[in-house]
Amino acid sequence: MRRNTLIAVAAGAVLVTAGTAVVAVGVSTSDHAPPEAKPEATSTALPPSGAEGPALDAPELATAFLDDWVEGGRVVRHDEGGDTVSEGQAYGLFAAVIAEDEERFDEIWEWTQEELVRPDGLMAWRWDDGEVVDDEPASDADLDAARALVLAGDRFGRADLREDGVELAAVIADRLTVETDRGRILLPGLWAADRQPYAYNPSYASPVAFELLGTATGDPRWTELQAGSANVTSEILNATDLPPDWAQVHADGLIEPMPGPLGEGDPVQYAFDAPRLLLRYAESCAPDDIALAGLPYSTLDREQDVSARLDLGGGALVEEQSPLGFTARAASAQAAGDGAAATADLERAADLATEFPTYYGTAWVMLSTAMLTDDALGGCGTGRV
Repeated sequence: MRRNTLIAVAAGAVLVTAGTAVVAVGVSTSDHAPPEAKPEATSTALPPSGAEGPALDAPELATAFLDDWVEGGRVVRHDEGGDTVSEGQAYGLFAAVIAEDEERFDEIWEWTQEELVRPDGLMAWRWDDGEVVDDEPASDADLDAARALVLAGDRFGRADLREDGVELAAVIADRLTVETDRGRILLPGLWAADRQPYAYNPSYASPVAFELLGTATGDPRWTELQAGSANVTSEILNATDLPPDWAQVHADGLIEPMPGPLGEGDPVQYAFDAPRLLLRYAESCAPDDIALAGLPYSTLDREQDVSARLDLGGGALVEEQSPLGFTARAASAQAAGDGAAATADLERAADLATEFPTYYGTAWVMLSTAMLTDDALGGCGTGRV
């Protein structure tokens, strides 16, 4: 979500402190202007949800997301003034796949093609008041959309959707990946291609997407991207207790945490981007990826609550909490073998999102539940590795 625009906090993330909900509103300043030993993977399936708290049912949560946040194929950020971002459209496509709702998948993809897809096949990032207001692509959105299209093609028996996903994957590989001494990595946007060291968002890397698109396309660059991203992720997680929202990768392989995509803005932190890394690696079918997702668990489990913003040593920067923080700890707990703790944190996240509904919080409770308890998105988050 923090794409290539400097958003001070995640769009739509609800922060809760002392029982009061605070909606974190992003600033509009564009940031796409110029600017080792691993523990054994011990992922376990989540135990059934208890009688208390929300049901951990991914299809039901996906259907609710479609009902509450999608209008005429457009995922509306009601808590952000009613705009739409490419990331949201991708989340909507995921929701339709999880819910097995072919009709609404078509509606979301058709709206996206008509309103956001650029001549080069990538998606413009932000749409508001009837038009695109920021046409810079955000690679996580395009990657998620390509993954959703291939999954939908298989789920619904639709060669046209699968081909759309393959075509989008080709553009991503061509325009949004680069080679470094660490291997091939995913750039956050086109704006980063000509700037070295390369801006890098660790949470954009998705092992499941890389494997799925590699199989669908037969393009070896996806295998290279999977290996390069794992290399960078491993280096980050073995060098710091928590991954940063943003980093930079030098051509020679040096990796440095950064305060923002352009090296300015927020402090270096684990906040509204980085937690997604744990979810994306925990859902992987590869034991090494799962082991990486489990590395931060001892840090995140020091306190009962999870601050919405932590420094890279795990110290709280604010008192507020967000649903994403708890879903990420759930992912790390499951990867580390603590299924009961994972269930408890998913339920806490769902409670927060239910009491203080926001686009981003609701989306990630839905996606996290699918990633950790369901196989609809192509991963092994149920622990069957």
